Amino acid sequence: MNVMEHAVFRCFWYPVIPMSELKQGPRRFELLGQALALFLDDDGVPAALEDRCCHRTARLSLGEVCDNAIACPYHGWRYNRDGQCVLVPQMPDRDPGPKRRVKAFSCREKYGYAWVALEEPLFDIPDFPEAADDRFVLIHEFYEEWRVSGLRVMENELDMAHPSYVHLGTFGSPEHLVAEDAKIEEFPGGFHYTGRLGVKQAHHAQDRNNERFLDCSWYAPFICRLRINYADGPAHVIINCQVPLADNRSQVVQFCFQEDDGAGIDEAAILAFDRKVTLEDKHVLESTDADVPLDPRDERHMVSDKPGLVMRRMIQSLIEDHETQAVAVQ
Repeated sequence: MNVMEHAVFRCFWYPVIPMSELKQGPRRFELLGQALALFLDDDGVPAALEDRCCHRTARLSLGEVCDNAIACPYHGWRYNRDGQCVLVPQMPDRDPGPKRRVKAFSCREKYGYAWVALEEPLFDIPDFPEAADDRFVLIHEFYEEWRVSGLRVMENELDMAHPSYVHLGTFGSPEHLVAEDAKIEEFPGGFHYTGRLGVKQAHHAQDRNNERFLDCSWYAPFICRLRINYADGPAHVIINCQVPLADNRSQVVQFCFQEDDGAGIDEAAILAFDRKVTLEDKHVLESTDADVPLDPRDERHMVSDKPGLVMRRMIQSLIEDHETQAVAVQ
């Protein structure tokens, strides 16, 4: 069984689509193989239903929002955010009844995205401290599909041995092969990671030798907060989320919080630099195996791989706990 086939991955929040897209009308998204119809109700709150009308199976996402409900494009049946059919236009005086309904999923807005959990989530959506700090500006960066496992990308985010090879065109330094003073502190559902990494270009606007002070957090299964501090420059905080589409495909959702130190923020320069970095990663990551073995004996490792190995151990534990609970309720 591939890692992503385990049911526990249905028990997390994922940022499936930008709110800006939903403002244009209903949208379809496939999360872990589950087809979703996403739309905004009359209050602008996102909702997620299975993308299949219970009448003749047409895609609800092809319909439109009418009177706080999504209307099927085939015969106009309307469903509220709870999945209950509230109107059959051909029988307007009859109550559709409880059997005319579709599955509904937990859905909420945060950081400018509609987040969905297919089952009861094990943990809440992370609260990033920079979101409440007036010194930081939220910048939406990338929303695109990569042919890679989400776990590979998470490991890559905290793999401080790859920049000296993969990122020589941006910030990587061949003289600094690993991070210094690297430490990991675990918490339920994730861990904090701190360390120092020498770089040749510490920031998109600072082309000189410098050092990155890393203050990072990983949240199971596929959210990473990478805060990059400098001794004499503004902090740059990258939020990378991997939304699992299938075993070998992930929707990359990346946004950042940029500190304004009084000199103003050049969003175009930030986006251009982060774009180059992500494309360097993508080039290599899409060459890796789709499945990520959780058993450490299935791949070879080195000391700097510790963050990824902790991720694998914690995910394995979440899988085992979920399977144990599932057996207990049978």
